[in-house]
Amino acid sequence: MKHPKAPRSVRGRLAAAVGTVLLACGITVGGLALGDDGGRAPALVPAPPSSDVPVGRGTTAGAVTALQAQLRARPGDWRGWAQLGAAYVEQARTTGDPTRYPQAERALGRSLALRPQGNDAGLAGRGALAAARHDFRAALRDADAALAVNPYSERALAVRVDALVELGRYDAALAAARHADAVRPGLPAFTRLAYVRELHGDADGARKVLDLALRSAGRPDDIAYVATALGNLARGQGQYAQALRHYGAALRAVPGHLPALEGRARTYAARGQLGTAARELREVVRRYPLPGPLAALGEVYEARGERAAAQRQYALAGTWADLARANGVAVDLETALIEADHGDRQAALRAARAEWSRRQTVHTADSLAWALHRAGQNRAALPYAERAAAPGFRDAAFLYHRGMIERALGRTADARRDLSAALRLDPGFSPTGSAAARSALAALEAGR
Repeated sequence: MKHPKAPRSVRGRLAAAVGTVLLACGITVGGLALGDDGGRAPALVPAPPSSDVPVGRGTTAGAVTALQAQLRARPGDWRGWAQLGAAYVEQARTTGDPTRYPQAERALGRSLALRPQGNDAGLAGRGALAAARHDFRAALRDADAALAVNPYSERALAVRVDALVELGRYDAALAAARHADAVRPGLPAFTRLAYVRELHGDADGARKVLDLALRSAGRPDDIAYVATALGNLARGQGQYAQALRHYGAALRAVPGHLPALEGRARTYAARGQLGTAARELREVVRRYPLPGPLAALGEVYEARGERAAAQRQYALAGTWADLARANGVAVDLETALIEADHGDRQAALRAARAEWSRRQTVHTADSLAWALHRAGQNRAALPYAERAAAPGFRDAAFLYHRGMIERALGRTADARRDLSAALRLDPGFSPTGSAAARSALAALEAGR
């Protein structure tokens, strides 16, 4: 990022956070993540692990430790290496540590070298790793290859849905999610089906699927995961009291559950309780220093008039992006979103165009539209803003972006419609963006 780099003290905090994660994870075997999908993640919450990932003592760290011991005794166990690779991918997802990616790659490579043919576990794990690194074409190839070996592989079925979603192939993703639900019904299939329904504009259908998933969840981790997904869905619809109830249920199931803490903090921010939001987001980023919560904390500080503190969070998000990029993760979407609002607008445009060239989703369309607007290219921006709404997906930030682009083009009636719709849908969608939307709408009403 070209705008204010994280000061050395801030970079040191991030390095220390990652170092703490690495120490907590224990010793790796022979040399091994699923990170956040961006400041505004395309998924409701990070995808749940598939049931074919072994869990030791109820934690991913326990699974890693147990598999390490197993592989020291039986280094030729190709399935064990595949399970270890998958466990490292899951470990990175839950810790936000992108340095786990190369370790996962080595473990999965070892599995596939030991058994090049018929290794559905290794292929599915490699697909999950590719998805974690945002290489969704490779993820789809590996998922299809794994399913050719084992059509019932839960992990491969889940990765296939994720890859199709992230490539913008929403009709195919819906068909894949329905197929996964038919052949391997369970939490991974339910939650993906719910998200694809939401992308098609069916928030009520998504909620019904998640309600069914919650009733079927037995383990505390599963309850926390689904309750958080319900909270995020409610928050995106402006139903803040309901969202807080869901987050509360998640935290009762798993005290300290980070996605629920983040969702609750964002809900407090949406309700204008900025002090409470800042306190909870500080705890989230202390444990999970990813771009999404870092940018959210920065916006809370900015809304409170604490610009220096806000800039430190944005710079820290850039430092994480640098670390992720060094570990093979494509982070142009994250870069575009943060730079467009808080940094180098030309860098935002370059990143958004690069991401659009790789995958054409509602999120990359919105990102490119906003980056073009912030660079003063409003005529070029509008078709992408319209593309972001094409499947029927309704997101307050998307509506706000389109309204601001329309206002810049002098399309006042359209701008008034979309800005009003954003604030009706989710009045506190962003501490800074919602305030800007209200200001712009007031100016339009006043004829300015």
